[in-house]
Amino acid sequence: MSILVEHPGMLTTVQDLGRWGYQAMGIPVAGAMDPLSLRIGNLLLGNPENAAALECTLLGPTLRMVSKKMLLVLTGADLGMKINGKEAPPWKVLELFEGDRISFSGPPGKGCRGYLCFAGGIEVPPLLGSCSTYLRGKLGGFEGRALQKEDSLSLGKPDILWERCTDLVCPEELRPQDPPGGLFRVLLGPQEEYFTDAGKKTFFSSEYVVSSAADRMGFRLEGPTVEHRDGADIISDAIPPGAIQIPGHGEPIVMMADRQTTGGYAKIGVLAGADFGRFAQKMPGDKVRFTSISVSAGRKLLEEQEEKIEELRRLRASHRSRPQPETWGQKELKEQKKPKELEERGTSRKKTSSAEPLRGRWHITISESNYSVEWEEV
Repeated sequence: MSILVEHPGMLTTVQDLGRWGYQAMGIPVAGAMDPLSLRIGNLLLGNPENAAALECTLLGPTLRMVSKKMLLVLTGADLGMKINGKEAPPWKVLELFEGDRISFSGPPGKGCRGYLCFAGGIEVPPLLGSCSTYLRGKLGGFEGRALQKEDSLSLGKPDILWERCTDLVCPEELRPQDPPGGLFRVLLGPQEEYFTDAGKKTFFSSEYVVSSAADRMGFRLEGPTVEHRDGADIISDAIPPGAIQIPGHGEPIVMMADRQTTGGYAKIGVLAGADFGRFAQKMPGDKVRFTSISVSAGRKLLEEQEEKIEELRRLRASHRSRPQPETWGQKELKEQKKPKELEERGTSRKKTSSAEPLRGRWHITISESNYSVEWEEV
């Protein structure tokens, strides 16, 4: 299965969840700027959560399908996706056929990065365990660069139940949320002592604007300057995702996916992991504010995020379990009563989601041979 690039869009790159484990050697992590949206897209399609997809910035590409059939879903920002000229919804698994065209009209609202995920994922040679593109180093992805016209992308082997994900929708409540007000949560440190009390008060009480100097490496913010005690320089140390450096000029820089591995400016704090993807969706001119939270509060936010991911897994399992007479070539699907032991298990099991129970029994006919299939998804 493959895809032909007719127009590359503004900036379209192959990304997965990043190249972890090599920062000590000077190799940045890279990966999706909004990792949660990428994970959700892959989950909806039955892909591994780390499968490579296309990260589209502001104006997405124009693509033509060269395969007989495939599934895709757009997550992250709504970039105005169209299929054969007709509007297509984000966050919903869609079915495409050979000759179909995908195009984008641009974001109608907030957010600037969308993730175009395909069943089977984008297939490119992995580099150091990752398919992510690091543009500054010309590493990974598709020949180490953004997509260009006439590039041909191959897709990997999809999950065995990939066709059963058709029309699966991620509910609004399970999508990444960006409440109004532009407030982002920050864990203090690792060098908060390098800033005066007045400087810290300024940072947490002021409104900042994302400047035009905002890319995959970092977002420079414009606003009130933050006062240091005795200068901004430190002995260089590691830079985690979402680290907020404040150089001598006093204006914050939030470090993003393509951040350098080490830095020599004091860091007043680090974005909460659950807010990193939200911040990546901000565009120049957007206004942001910050509030301080504890490590335990930051951990709680991640736990809540993972609970939503787990709920989406249950929803996918339920969706793939629904009767589909045409799937897998069977000529008919006869409803049969569950075996007594499964009935008992189903009624005694504690119900944790509307997506359960996930078991049943089918009678199917394939190539004129009859089969009785008893199944349970775990």
